[in-house]
Amino acid sequence: MKPSASVTSPAAGTGVAALRARALDGLLTHLTPHDREAIRGSAHELHRLLRDRDARDDGTVLVAYGGGKDSSYTVAFVRGMQLLIDQWHGRTFVLRAATNWHAGMPRAVMENIDRVYTALGMPADPACELLLVEGGHVRAFDVDVPRSPEVTARNRADILMTGHRTRADARPTFCNACNLSMANAFGVAASYGRGADVIITGDSAEEQRAYTAWINQLARKVPRRARPEAPGGFGQVLGALDDVARAYFEDIHGPEGPGATGHGVRCDVPAHLRFFSIYGGTAYDAGSHWDLLTRHLGFVFDDLAFSFTESDCANPALMAHLRGLKAQYLFHRDYREGLDEYAAFALRLMRRKEFPQPLIDTMAARYADPEAHDVLRRRVNAFAQEAYGLGERQLVCMVHSPFTAAGAGLRPYLESQAPRLAGREAAVRALLSGRAGDPDTGGGDGLTAELEELSGLELGQLRTLYGSELNPGLVQSILRGDPHKERIRTRHAPDGPEVGETLSGR
Repeated sequence: MKPSASVTSPAAGTGVAALRARALDGLLTHLTPHDREAIRGSAHELHRLLRDRDARDDGTVLVAYGGGKDSSYTVAFVRGMQLLIDQWHGRTFVLRAATNWHAGMPRAVMENIDRVYTALGMPADPACELLLVEGGHVRAFDVDVPRSPEVTARNRADILMTGHRTRADARPTFCNACNLSMANAFGVAASYGRGADVIITGDSAEEQRAYTAWINQLARKVPRRARPEAPGGFGQVLGALDDVARAYFEDIHGPEGPGATGHGVRCDVPAHLRFFSIYGGTAYDAGSHWDLLTRHLGFVFDDLAFSFTESDCANPALMAHLRGLKAQYLFHRDYREGLDEYAAFALRLMRRKEFPQPLIDTMAARYADPEAHDVLRRRVNAFAQEAYGLGERQLVCMVHSPFTAAGAGLRPYLESQAPRLAGREAAVRALLSGRAGDPDTGGGDGLTAELEELSGLELGQLRTLYGSELNPGLVQSILRGDPHKERIRTRHAPDGPEVGETLSGR
């Protein structure tokens, strides 16, 4: 795939010209009058920006495409701008759509992306680059691309090692590494080939400033790297995130841990790269463009990929499942009570994010029927096994986090979940602490295998946890500025008093 930064409009009647005409007509037909005007106005502004002296040719415009409802609409909006500029001026920019692949994306997400691209006439248009970013690698988008074993293994290790440091607190466990991975994908996609000139954002200028300030605040808490050529602009922001990522993963995986490498954020993006916001021109709520999403783009709200506030990731269903497991195995209550607690929290989060009421009702109905909870449990366990190679036994272990902080929770965990090992607690501790020649470590190889099977982690990772604290400072700093959490009232024992607890998730 050879990127180009300038595309001249094909002659009328040619295959590409006809494809673009059909794509524009189909898009405009399914847009509301307000959105049609918003795309036209934004197209004029973007064209002026791209014709500035610093832009190369007609430029390359990057849009991040996660495969959810909002990013699907964003891709359609930018495609509309591209086609209108082509119609008005006889040439247009290259539209680079980049998807950051991770193991939490079920196949249904890839199928939604494929349908959206097809509906917008993008796969056959030489002015469109459809990319898939996997860590530091870029390939052409393909709905049938096999899962990346490297990315899957990295995602699995990140979830387990973070989960065991936080007693499976939902946001840190699933989202910290994923968000840093998305930042890296921005850098990788923006620097790919000849690089991008403009990045599309749906955030307002005020929101962009707030994000930048928060990132810089986090970066002040970690060691900063000296870079030979200090990046400016967006590269400077990515550089700060790179420092945060390196400190975060070194803490989570240990300095010598196998997961501590390969987690940086690429920051060598073009110096002239600029942001273009469509915030003022459009509404992001799916209800405002329901017809476009479901009828024209073919977007499907899949039972797994659509989980609470996410329409492109099944991890929120795993978050709810972990709350159920925590209620059952840590608080000795009913699994359904934990599921109900999480669902109530996540439904309130959906309302705060102004989800269309039919989507809220769909999710509420999914979790309302107690008889459906067993079905949900089986379905989410199957997803955890398929996506991450994790069984329920390993998820229960993560909820207990028994090895962290010198095995602070080890004894109750062994007594309740591995009674056969309860009498060998001293041997387990000796093995985890790495003490050599301890008489209680006889048969260590067998003990190692049992602990690895219980946790899904290797001995080196278990030893890292044993020497690490619960709720590390950087994790707390990230969560402190996160709006996706809420203080709830709950019980930590069947007949215990009501206590306050912060619940986080998506």
